[in-house]
Amino acid sequence: MALNYALLSSKEQYTIFRYGKDTFRFRSPYSLEYYSEIKEWDHGYIVVMTKYRHDQNLIEEYIDHVPILEDLYYDADVYLDQIEEVRIQYD
Repeated sequence: MALNYALLSSKEQYTIFRYGKDTFRFRSPYSLEYYSEIKEWDHGYIVVMTKYRHDQNLIEEYIDHVPILEDLYYDADVYLDQIEEVRIQYD
């Protein structure tokens, strides 16, 4: 059985979340350089290590996809139940 995973990346001032045929883009802080590591994925909630220009250290950040999906009229529970893992996509 194939592992169902989503991809998290950043480009310019946007965070990009891809799963299947869907791509969600949302604004990120201007100083975001990249995401380095997914620490936790819990049904739409991501704990991710992030690099910002103003700090030489990685910073732990949190992204909650449930409100994003609900604002787009997705059934968040059905959608997120399919995703087993999130991976960083480097460009």
